[in-house]
Parts: sequence; structure tokens; C-alpha cells
Amino acid sequence: TLFESFCGGLVAPESDNNLWNYKFTWNPRNVVLAGQGGTAKFIQEGNYKYIPYNKIFSRTEFMDVKGYGRFEGYANRDSLKYRSVYGLDDVDTLYRGTLRRVGFSKAWNMLIELGMTDDAYIMEGSDKMSFRDFTNAFLPYHPSDSVELKLMHALKIDQDDIRWDKLVELDLFNPHKMVGLANATPAQILERILSEKWTLGPDDKDMIVMYHKFGYELNGEKKQIDATMVCLGDDQTYTAMAKTVGLPVAMAALSILNGKIKARGVQLPITKDVYLPILAELEDFGVVFHETEAAYMDYANIVFAT
Repeated sequence: TLFESFCGGLVAPESDNNLWNYKFTWNPRNVVLAGQGGTAKFIQEGNYKYIPYNKIFSRTEFMDVKGYGRFEGYANRDSLKYRSVYGLDDVDTLYRGTLRRVGFSKAWNMLIELGMTDDAYIMEGSDKMSFRDFTNAFLPYHPSDSVELKLMHALKIDQDDIRWDKLVELDLFNPHKMVGLANATPAQILERILSEKWTLGPDDKDMIVMYHKFGYELNGEKKQIDATMVCLGDDQTYTAMAKTVGLPVAMAALSILNGKIKARGVQLPITKDVYLPILAELEDFGVVFHETEAAYMDYANIVFAT
């Protein structure tokens, strides 16, 4: 009756040293443009739901992973197209989302509101802009108010708001750091700014977190199993992202060469003869799911982030 799937590429706790609790573990451009591929679509208790881009990061769901704390999930683009692929055409709830640490989405939404994630136009003179000039370009002119004051007014935030500290940490008000990109879009400039702060250091470790919820009915009673997986990287090169993306492909390739997988051509890994042996082998590399029985998801009483 229910399937929800969340996954996030995050920074490991021991390398989590910024206010956003985040560093790039994948293509930075995809992070900046997240949510812009179209309205998020999913089904919830038999009702079709849609979240436009400007609302995605203000509609998040909390979940806790034992030993790693609390996370928030925001909706991915189109969950509905996976119904037939997963054999879940009659499911009441199907939702796919991305995980971040609590507070990330609310802060990221400020950058969206300002217009910094827009990739549709080029900013004039971008190569000669400072980070401060870039920020000021999205704010109204005022003969005396500072960029900082104008931004606080525009976003209706106070100086003691943690979101303000997050903006300051990104050096968005720094008049000395230069963009240095010619004919750049706001999204490209934002990526340049974030890359200074969110790139993994040589000794940093990343972390992949997955959280799946399976709801089913047995003897007239609704039940739920939650499955979680946390995979930690070794360093900047041997990352958890590399393990979880690369190892299954390598294992599948070897299985084809050794005749264990008979199918040919482009295949989806959705048959047991493909995924069961690979999941078993992945456990040797620390990719292990832990299942627990949970109370059935009751959306009437769920706590959403605001």
C-alpha cells in the first residue's frame, strides 16, 4: 500500500564542519539546479500531489536514522513514472525524495527566493563581479542601506537567525572575492561560490544515507517496515558515492562476463537474479540495509518541517 524511498549524498559526521551540514559529493551543478526539472509529482493515500519548484524546499518530511540523527527529505521530480517499473501500479502512496540534514532546505529556499539558482539568463559583467556584487544584484537599490540590511529586509530574517549565519558563512557579502566567470548565469555563479566552501577536503569523508518505507496490509491490519542504510567514504577519492554507484555496476559486469547474468542489452536491475547476488556482495563493502518494524505512516499526524 505504501512505498517511500529517500536517498542523500551527505558529509560524514566527522567531516561535518560547516553550518549547512553539507558538502558536494556529486556533480555540484546538479545540487544547484535540484528541483528545477519540473513539478514534483507523487501519490499519497490515493491522492495525486504536485509541488512546484518554488515550494519544494518548504515541504519536507523528517526521519531519524539510528546512530546518525535526524534528516529531512524533499520531493524528487516525478515519482509516478516508477509505479510500473517497480510493479506498484495499485499502490496508495509512492514518494521518492532527497535527504539533507534538518535546516538545509529552509536555508536553501532563501537562495531560490533571491533568484540565485536561476540558470535561464546571463548576468552582465559577471567576470568583474565580486561575491558582494552578485548578492546585491538581486536586491533593490537604496542610497544608504547596506547589502546586508537590504537582504534581511527582502527575506524577512533577523541577524540572530541561523539562516543569516549560513549566508554569511558562504562569503556572499565579501567585496574582495571575485566571481571570475564571463557570461555566467546566476546558477553558475552560485556553484562557483559554493564550491569554495563545500568541496570535500583531502581527508574529508562523505556519507550516503538511504531510507525506505514499505507499507503493506496483513490480515486486515496495516503494517510498515523501514529499511535504512548508511555508507561512509574513506577519503576524498574513495567516497561512499563511488562505492554505492560504482560497485554495483562492476559486480554486474563481472556477473555478465562469468555467465551468471544471462540477460543482454540495456537492462534495469529489477529482477532477483540481478539484484539479490549484488546486494549480498555489497554487504562485504559495508553497504548493508537494516530493517525494523514501524508504525504505519499516518499522514494525518505526520510532522512536517516548516
